[in-house]
Amino acid sequence: MLKLKRTEEIEHLRENNQIVSMTLAELGKMIQPGVTTLELDKRAEEFIRDHGAEPGFLGYGGFPNSICTSVNDAVVHGIPSDYQLKDGDIISIDCGTIKNGYYGDSAYTFAVGQVDPQVQQLMQATRESLFKGIEKAVAGNRVGDISYAVQHRAEEAGFSVVREMVGHGLGSNMHESPEIPNYGKRGKGPQLKEGLVICIEPMINLGSRSIKQDRDGWTIRTMDGKPSAHYELALAIRNGQPDVLSTFDYIEKPSTT
Repeated sequence: MLKLKRTEEIEHLRENNQIVSMTLAELGKMIQPGVTTLELDKRAEEFIRDHGAEPGFLGYGGFPNSICTSVNDAVVHGIPSDYQLKDGDIISIDCGTIKNGYYGDSAYTFAVGQVDPQVQQLMQATRESLFKGIEKAVAGNRVGDISYAVQHRAEEAGFSVVREMVGHGLGSNMHESPEIPNYGKRGKGPQLKEGLVICIEPMINLGSRSIKQDRDGWTIRTMDGKPSAHYELALAIRNGQPDVLSTFDYIEKPSTT
């Protein structure tokens, strides 16, 4: 059952997603060799609380931290630790907030120092696949139209799409219907309607699409140990079009004032 949102609800979701976006930008300033993922987690929690929200991930389903920090071959759900980032690493940070009973949820993959050109291409193609999916998030289209667009861009670039992990609806729960796979067929799946709020989040691998779970019960890794990238934005369908609630602008276009 799709939960379509009223304008007031969408604005609560926008506020949360803006806080998430600013948090990711704040963490981006810290990313350099020698910084631990636990230091990033601590700063994220401070920043979120300073902006009147609570960390949406902390305690969610038993998750122990405020952000997911997935380094190199970790696809998603990496647990912050004493691991020190190294030159050439990539780190995907997934962040969530809750304020006024609604969630924010977004993710971004950062380069640490100089990364391999092929890994840079992976990051770029993953980011592009997200925006190709967003273009298809219009009223009357179906989930499969988004899924196909994401898959086509990623595979066109020579990379593979994780099948088991998907995007989702967003609202007063972090994960609502419908699921938004990153692969699929055009014209298939639930129809997109006015007031629907979803997160699109491609998880794209350099090598095989196969994944495995660590013994910690959370971290998902590529089976072949090759890097994976992950980008996520939330959007509402308003006036038939995608109204993107979170943004990468704080990360990619820092204010000069």
